[in-house]
Amino acid sequence: MNRTSALAFACGGLLIPILLPAQPRQEPGRSIGSIATQGDLIVMTLNEGALGKANLFDLAGRTLRFTPESTPGGAGYRAENLPLQWDSEFGPELTSPQLPLHNFAFPYSGSKWDALSVGIAGSIAFGAPQGGGRGGRGGGLSIDRFAQLQEAARTLINTVPAICVFFKPRMSGTRYAKELADRAVITWSLTEPAGGIQDFTWTPTVNRFQAVLRKDGSIDLSYEQVAARDAIVGLYPLVSTGAEKELAAFPDQENAALPAHLDIKKVRLAVVDGLFLKVTFETRGPIQPEAGVMYRISFDSGAWTIRAGGRGGRFTASGPGVNAGVKVDGNSISMQGVLPPSVNPGDSIAVRAESTADKVPPHTVKLAGIQRAELDLSAVRKQDGPFTVAYESFHYLALPNPRDLTCTVIQALGDKFDFLPYYSDFRVDNQEAGTPSNGPLGGGPAGGAVTGIGATQRGLESYCTQGRFQWQFIQPVYSGSNQMQERPPAGVTDTNTHNIATYDRQLGERRPDGHMPPYNYGLSQIAHEMGHRWSAFVSAKAGAETIPLGPTHWARGLQAPVAFPYQRPTEASAMGGGVWQDNFDGTFTQLDDDYYVPATGWSYLDLYLMGMIAPSEVPDFFILRNLAPTGRDANGRPIFKADRTKVTIQDVIAAEGPRLPDVDHSQKQFNTGMVVIVEHGKTPSKELIDRTNAIKERWVDYWETTTGHRSSMTTKVK
Repeated sequence: MNRTSALAFACGGLLIPILLPAQPRQEPGRSIGSIATQGDLIVMTLNEGALGKANLFDLAGRTLRFTPESTPGGAGYRAENLPLQWDSEFGPELTSPQLPLHNFAFPYSGSKWDALSVGIAGSIAFGAPQGGGRGGRGGGLSIDRFAQLQEAARTLINTVPAICVFFKPRMSGTRYAKELADRAVITWSLTEPAGGIQDFTWTPTVNRFQAVLRKDGSIDLSYEQVAARDAIVGLYPLVSTGAEKELAAFPDQENAALPAHLDIKKVRLAVVDGLFLKVTFETRGPIQPEAGVMYRISFDSGAWTIRAGGRGGRFTASGPGVNAGVKVDGNSISMQGVLPPSVNPGDSIAVRAESTADKVPPHTVKLAGIQRAELDLSAVRKQDGPFTVAYESFHYLALPNPRDLTCTVIQALGDKFDFLPYYSDFRVDNQEAGTPSNGPLGGGPAGGAVTGIGATQRGLESYCTQGRFQWQFIQPVYSGSNQMQERPPAGVTDTNTHNIATYDRQLGERRPDGHMPPYNYGLSQIAHEMGHRWSAFVSAKAGAETIPLGPTHWARGLQAPVAFPYQRPTEASAMGGGVWQDNFDGTFTQLDDDYYVPATGWSYLDLYLMGMIAPSEVPDFFILRNLAPTGRDANGRPIFKADRTKVTIQDVIAAEGPRLPDVDHSQKQFNTGMVVIVEHGKTPSKELIDRTNAIKERWVDYWETTTGHRSSMTTKVK
């Protein structure tokens, strides 16, 4: 695994390894708002439209009806928004995603289907079960854990025939189905995830919606009661003939002084399957996948960009509506996608093309023969269309570019921060309330790189730092989420040991009021994410074998007891691993697991990598592999059979080299800039200010406690 790539999105809450592809070269961040200070808090007010616009679900109490219609180019659907049509007789509960049809075969996507895959998260898929990221054990569709719904909606086109009734990842609950002579009725009664650190609610929510699939191919999607505000809704039949119709082709004068692969000879625009816009650049010489190579097409507003970067200089495309995949064929390179939101079918738009070294004069192109796939389903009328693909993505504000967040702060206040967590009173387009983290791994006030930790300093200029800034959240944490609230509401109980309410009595024994310390979730998140500045990327060389101890989070079987516990006598590292009791019979009892709830401290290995303790202070430890559960002990703690391998800190040093600067010269004083973010024209709410201040105060105490008072943390803004 490329370690630098793994660091780019180090974590998002669950302590599981996340292997990520190599990242393309990062563009430098830019300021996206104004900065003020309020006490020890940094207040970032976003520029207007900096994160786009939210589009929240507005179909509750309504029914969408899709009626099939043949067209010269194939099949399509008329769509209309109707008063609620609701069948209150749900039929039996589904015990598996697979739903066979016995009375008729449902016509969809050019075929007739006698079986459906009904997803627990509100979708229906047709055909063989899908592997990889799109088909999950819950049936129907699934998408990447960190996918933004506004982007994921278009990527579902031409993947698998599907219907998104109310497709929202992480939903859970019950599915029902009944089949009549002329129709099948499928009903969901679901809740958003509740009680966890990554959740937006402490208690289950009500979401009841229904799909009616008729023998004649018509489809009703009905929404009786819906608490959630974000989801993908619509029809995704396959449209994959690949038929192209050229829209425009404009040549450019050759320039022998330019590199041949950057000298644009011609730009072609075409419509594919009546749905996609395809852009092809033809150059004087073969395309070269060199780092820094760029090809861009700009519309009246917005742009699609191809860049080379990452492992092997592979190309990726980015921009509103464009697919990430890029095709290279000799002297040509192409990308395609659905129309950007800024343009409409039939528009005449100014198009500008360029490469890293060449610019093509602007041309006007009429967007003829192309449909828009994403609709406003609340306003659609039966006379509109017919539409080949018809969907709407309901979503919160877009995720910010994390480098833009950093640069906005540093350019205004100076390069004086080691860490930057962000909090907001608005939600962003993420199904998890927490945030991954990243950063350039700066060296603090002294600058310079830290070596021997399995991660390499990079991209300082992209974060607008001269070498100090180290690590940050990549998106703001919403003030209304579970992890920004003081405690669970009164009366909330839980038996899930990964949820904080389970520990109320145990942790409350420390306090006169009998309740757990406040902001446990918020503290867990900031500690875990900032810990990724050093952990968990090292390997150990034990004999002739090099053993990864991560990656990204410590392996579940790593013995990682906390040196200076924060709340409980026995804690495993905030970065993963566990506390294991060797039973000396080939089995091991797990005394604390690899999840970071409640908030825990750092292992000896973490503290070494942080520069807080010397190698001689790290006790020998071990890693368990081939874990196999064998039961539980009398206290309910899980027991595993496993293969034990002893590891020493010298084994880590043999694999990674010594940690430099060493413990006598490493940074011991750190500064965190606590940032609250508000939308343009707004001021921070009292809840946002109060909750961020409370997390800030506990963060300072946590840091000093869990580093054994060998280090200090400040939150200075001036």
